[in-house]
Formats: sequence, structure tokens, C-alpha cells
Amino acid sequence: MSGILQGVLASIGSSGPQGQQAFTTAGTFTFTAPAEVTKVSVVCVGGGGGDGGGGGGLGWKNNITVVPGNSYTVQVGASAIGTGGTSYFIDASTVAGFGGAGYSTGTGGTFVGDGGGNGGSSAAGYGSDGGGGAGGYSGNGGNAYRSSPVTPATAGSGGGGGGGYGSAQSGGGVGILGEGASGAGGTASSVSGGGSGGQNGDVSGPLYGGSGSWNNRASGQGAVRVIWGAGRAFPSTNTGNV
Repeated sequence: MSGILQGVLASIGSSGPQGQQAFTTAGTFTFTAPAEVTKVSVVCVGGGGGDGGGGGGLGWKNNITVVPGNSYTVQVGASAIGTGGTSYFIDASTVAGFGGAGYSTGTGGTFVGDGGGNGGSSAAGYGSDGGGGAGGYSGNGGNAYRSSPVTPATAGSGGGGGGGYGSAQSGGGVGILGEGASGAGGTASSVSGGGSGGQNGDVSGPLYGGSGSWNNRASGQGAVRVIWGAGRAFPSTNTGNV
């Protein structure tokens, strides 16, 4: 590898020795910056809004300054029959994925960061609506099937989850290891696809950020993942497990 290329990779993303920490249980936590780490990269996925709701938004941000040994707040959003919870690192204005709305509006959650995607929406209020897919790393989650007026479920984009079909299907979730394939929209004969390694939209509550369908199907909760080390940056530069 040339010295020039090594210099370019070293300037990308976070700093210090390589490492990572994932927060995948709803609640408030603390991240303590490891020794020698002064920059981190973070992805946040909001919780899905249940009962025919919208998918959680996904936001990511690189080169966040931290001080070794200092502690920082991490909030992981819960899934809900109503509006899903917000996930963030430090605060909701630094980097965040906001939860999808519940039954009353069914709109997808938005995001804050260098990039990301909004959660997909559901019409909500009709007995055969699906749930919206989780937002992607560079595009939005898929919208759910709507029964009035009839609108087919759509695929996610930029790694987002696909929209769900009917009262038995949730929207697809999204993974937290970086951008991958987009999830397909559900049809009468297939479940909605999970995006970027996320789970398909089924009755178990698709991790992370997929919305539950109208028929009280479980939604996916949120998640926050912090990575560090030279040459690592979201959406897809050495973002996998190390």
C-alpha cells in the first residue's frame, strides 16, 4: 500500500485502535471513550411505531470528537404501539434516529447526522395496513401497503427495510453494521425484506426500526453502534465487526 493511500485511509472516520460497542436494549446508557480514542463514528436507529405505524429513522455521523476516559450519553429508543422511541449519541442534535409514528399518522421517523434515511410510512387507520420499513444509510425505508386508497408496499432504498403488506406483516428492519442491500416491499405472498442485514418483517418485531403492522404486530426497537479506528467510517468503510 502506498504512503499516500495509507494517509487517506488514516484520515477517514474515527481514530485510535480499532474497536466498537453496540447498544441494542432500549434505555439510557453510558459510553466511555477508550484510551487513545479521540474520534468515533456512530449510527443510530429509532424504534418502530407499532399498530400500523412508520419505521424508525436511521442517522449516522463520522468524526465525532471525544476525550479518552470521558463518558457520553447513549439513548436507545424502544418500539411502541404508539410512536417509537428516539435513539441518539450525546444528544438528539448530534446524531439521532427518531422513532416512527404510531397508528394515528403512521409517518416514518426522521434523522440527524451526516447521512441516513427516514423510516417508511403506513396509512394507518385501516384494518389491512402493513408497517413502514426502517430508514436506510443513504435512502428511506419502504412505505407499507395501504388499503385506502390501495397503494402497494414499496422497497427500501440505500439499505432501508421494505414496507409491510397487510395486517399480518411488519415493515422490514435494518442492521447496524453499515450499508448493504435494500429490503423488498412485502406482497400478498411474501414478507417485507429487511435492509442492510436487518430482519424481515414478521411477527417477531424486526430489528432494528421496522414498524409493526395494524394488527398489533411487534415493532423493532432502536439501536446505537459506536465504532472507532483509522479508516473506519459510515456508511460502509470498514464498518463491519472487528
